[in-house]
Amino acid sequence: MKTSGVPGLLKMAFGFVAGILHLAALASEQMVTLIRTPDGGIQPQAAVAQDGTVHLIYYKGDKGGGDLFYVRRPAAQSAFSSPIQVNTRPKSAIAAGTIRGAQVALGRNGRVHVAWNGPAPEGGNYMEAPMLYTRLNDAGTAFEAERDLITVARGLDGGGSVAADADGNVYVMWHAPKPGNTNGEAGRALFVACSADDGKTFAPEKLATSEPTGACGCCGMKAFADSAGNVFGLYRSASEKVNRDETLLISRNKGKDFEIAYRHAWKIATCPMSSAYFAETADGVLAAAETHGRVFFVRLNPKTGKVSEPISPEAKGKHPVVVSNARGDILFVWTEGTGWAKGGALAWQVYDNEGRATSEKGRLDGVPVWSFATAIAKADGSFGIIY
Repeated sequence: MKTSGVPGLLKMAFGFVAGILHLAALASEQMVTLIRTPDGGIQPQAAVAQDGTVHLIYYKGDKGGGDLFYVRRPAAQSAFSSPIQVNTRPKSAIAAGTIRGAQVALGRNGRVHVAWNGPAPEGGNYMEAPMLYTRLNDAGTAFEAERDLITVARGLDGGGSVAADADGNVYVMWHAPKPGNTNGEAGRALFVACSADDGKTFAPEKLATSEPTGACGCCGMKAFADSAGNVFGLYRSASEKVNRDETLLISRNKGKDFEIAYRHAWKIATCPMSSAYFAETADGVLAAAETHGRVFFVRLNPKTGKVSEPISPEAKGKHPVVVSNARGDILFVWTEGTGWAKGGALAWQVYDNEGRATSEKGRLDGVPVWSFATAIAKADGSFGIIY
């Protein structure tokens, strides 16, 4: 009687049982808590520090000109702090379009960095709109005066983004026409302005990649830096005006050079006004976006550059958000029914660490006009959705 296959069979059996037990544990606990954005704000964006403190920014005011606010919540508390206004110039932020608002990142020593599209000067046009950046002061009590980081790459339309790492590097990204562009969206490109001193100063912006990908004018994008110092950008290209692929860039040398790690193809003649999101896991990075009118996320291994097949709830949605807890469970969040001047519903699905959908999912009406959701992973393994 041959027994050489028994250890392998036992290993498979134990793995199968472990997977079943993990799914059962997920099903037996309430994984997701819903949290309203403080003070009636919209467009929440969150970042969680290593000590579990939640740092949150949100928008208040008219869709064409409003203000940004910042609050924080230590891990052991249930209430957010009193709000601090982020922008020092009143009404210097935009909510309209749902993709031009503020984004937040945590850098060295937990410093908060914020970037957003500013409105065009009164009587001006969008070609003059600023890409604004600010950071929390050393005392953590107020934000510095916002600065326009654009030197040559004017022509904001879709929203820009900010990323920061633990070594003091800060990256602000946006897409705009290349100087002298006469080719419309196909002549737009992704630009990056880099700081090596915690955002105190920035070098002039430069092209993230010389490859002529174009950039979908009204779509947002996302910048991200992982714990190893890799830098990522996720945006919608627009080569030949119809190849609107969701395009993922990676830099392994602090933003000096970027390479294309992934493209999710979509042929469409019009801009879908989509957004994107990143999160880090123990095994790499998660990237979420929208293609073919459906939301999805992929896993990226920064060391090898390998990207998984897209994982999707096969739901028509907008503004996807993805986060992961310490054991590798994934919360995927999106909106349904939202659009121009239109609110909608919040939807979510929890996946296990193998990418299998669990029974933990839901849908809830109540996403305000011009808004979306953000999500956080808590130390106890549960998740929070802020909307």
